Amino acid sequence: MGISPEPIIYGLIFVAILVMVEGIYLTIFGKSISLNSKVNRRLELMQKGGQREDVMEQLRKEMGQHMKSQGLPLYAMLAEKAQKANIAFSPSQLIMIMALLACVAFVGLTVGTATGVAVRAVVSVAMGVGGVYVWVNGKAKKRIALLEEQLPDAVELMVRSLRVGNPFSFAVASVAEEVPDPLGTEMGFIADEAAYGRDMGDALKQLAERMDMQDLRFLAVAVTIQQQAGGNLAEILHGLAKVIRARFKLFRRVKAITAEAKWSGMFLSIFPLGALVMINVIQPNYYDDVKETSAFIPACLVVAGFLVTNMIVMKRLVNIKV
Repeated sequence: MGISPEPIIYGLIFVAILVMVEGIYLTIFGKSISLNSKVNRRLELMQKGGQREDVMEQLRKEMGQHMKSQGLPLYAMLAEKAQKANIAFSPSQLIMIMALLACVAFVGLTVGTATGVAVRAVVSVAMGVGGVYVWVNGKAKKRIALLEEQLPDAVELMVRSLRVGNPFSFAVASVAEEVPDPLGTEMGFIADEAAYGRDMGDALKQLAERMDMQDLRFLAVAVTIQQQAGGNLAEILHGLAKVIRARFKLFRRVKAITAEAKWSGMFLSIFPLGALVMINVIQPNYYDDVKETSAFIPACLVVAGFLVTNMIVMKRLVNIKV
């Protein structure tokens, strides 16, 4: 009984691709794209001598470059995630990285496996595109999570600024100076746009739509209503901060309650695939007796359909909106 190492090699090559993407990103941009810096990126660019207009133009280009490039091949599936993650790579650079990683995967598969050239080429392209997508998706989730966590504190900072008599534009500018990335740079960009005449409510609404965050939509609506109808904005935002914190607390509680169900669903979804891989590793000839039968391909398609349905149903059962 021979054990085939090919499935393990496929997995190791894919992990190597993910590590390479992160390594390239950190090598090129380093600390300039770190979300853990106490000084947000906008202030850092201005401290280096950048003029306010130049910094605005650079940030605007970075924020919109991905959605403007949806027409590029293979890029439409990445554009929305890359925009939320605010990836510093340009769309053309991301596509070049996909091609580079696909070439690296092809070389690795050629050296480590005996698979046919056509199969290696298809798998290499899938690994290159899939590796970049997984990496960008992870960056987007991390950035959105940080935004959601920073928002209640930022709104309360606005409330304190408004209560001492400052205008709302000054309150947003204070958030841009006091709050680190990612929210600090986003609010700084909004403050700069407002200083040049753009409506604050519209700027907040665009940010909410770009990030696809419900709490930011609440903030944009609150500011817009106050601009049109008047009222005590400090009290409105104070109540909004309480609502955001309550939603965040409820979300954490729901996440804790559904954790077991999520892991159970993940296990039930992955186990059949893992079992299939292990069978082929331990006993490569296990399916030889039935491969040539007329029912083999239809049965495989039916099983694949059940697996996909299982994944979709399991995900929806534990995807509770708060």
